[in-house]
Amino acid sequence: MTGPLLTARELSVRFRLRDSIVQAVTDASFELRPGRLLALVGESGCGKSVLASALLGLLPGNAEIRGDVRLHSGNGRSLELTTAPERVLARQVRGRRIALVPQSAATALTPVRTVRAQLTETLREIRPGGGDRGREADALAGRAGLVPDALDRYPHELSGGMVQRAVLAFALAADPDIVLADEPTSGLDRPLVDTAVDALRGLADDGRAVLLITHDIAAAERAATDVAVMYASRIVERGPAAEVFGDPWHPYTRGLLDATPARGLRPLPGHPPNLSDLPEGCAFRDRCPRRDACTGDPSLVDVPGGRSLACARPPDGAAAPMESGIDRETAAEPSGER
Repeated sequence: MTGPLLTARELSVRFRLRDSIVQAVTDASFELRPGRLLALVGESGCGKSVLASALLGLLPGNAEIRGDVRLHSGNGRSLELTTAPERVLARQVRGRRIALVPQSAATALTPVRTVRAQLTETLREIRPGGGDRGREADALAGRAGLVPDALDRYPHELSGGMVQRAVLAFALAADPDIVLADEPTSGLDRPLVDTAVDALRGLADDGRAVLLITHDIAAAERAATDVAVMYASRIVERGPAAEVFGDPWHPYTRGLLDATPARGLRPLPGHPPNLSDLPEGCAFRDRCPRRDACTGDPSLVDVPGGRSLACARPPDGAAAPMESGIDRETAAEPSGER
């Protein structure tokens, strides 16, 4: 396919609790394209993992979903995922078209069986009948960067990096079009992080679409072709990774980058808002260095250059999202901040 494998338009998720409503995802729009890796970055608790679960229909019963999420096929047809029956998601989508690399990879494996036994069982379930399952398991292990003898060990006998690669091998068992990797580098030291994200980038290079969900900016910079920055349930900046990381337009994106070791470890002031008590207007306003010049609650708007931005006071030199109603001359005034 030359077009997107998955499109999400204004995807929103909220949870009804006994005494409150948690707005976990608000109007998220993005595409997953073959050969590209989209990194969804942001602080913990901003809604990234909920978004991934929504794509696969893995949310609990108190979740309310709206929006349009379509899984596209090469024949021009598409499946709307948010309204698809559970039997369709289970038999045609999960693991087969879209695979998930979950958080806490070690808990995804059964501790009392070897990795090989679990992987061959998965292969039999996905493709019943025929085939040398042992050879197929070895091939999957090689594609995931797992040494062959690791297949014959129990999960607790493997290092964190090897467990992560084993889970990736499971995700590849059905040769999916899309791989969702939810915080796949948690708990790994930096060399293993690099190995894990390189493996994911390799999947994109082979023609799959990959969604990397992470709060690790360095990992996203290393692997991503595209990036979407999420804050307090909303995507606030989106575009090619080299451009967004090289010249961030949203003050939250800049704050995330400035908080990394490579840029001086300058932490963002304050804390993210509670998703059950989001403020009116821009949710980042109380933490924003440009808040004195800011009004309104801008939505994510496409701007020239293939980028999107949700900011009523973009930095000097950034293309202004005129649809949000800001004045071009006001937006171009020097601010003293960047």
